Amino acid sequence: MKKALRVYGAVQRLVRYLPKDSRPYYAKYVRENFVNYREVDANDAKALDELFNRSYNHSIWVLNKYSVDELAADKLKKICCG
Repeated sequence: MKKALRVYGAVQRLVRYLPKDSRPYYAKYVRENFVNYREVDANDAKALDELFNRSYNHSIWVLNKYSVDELAADKLKKICCG
């Protein structure tokens, strides 16, 4: 659970790097996705790892879409990918 909260916080912090007009959309998108994943079994390490990697990959995609340097996601990468 702690890791999931750390990932959520890191992704929400990345939203601050996006253009001001797109931040509310992505902040809401992140929240809704994390709420949808609450049904995942917390004891299923494989499923959690897949979700964390997906969070990282989606974050990188959005950062690239807005030409934000991927280095902004280094903290998220350390949390998600080891």
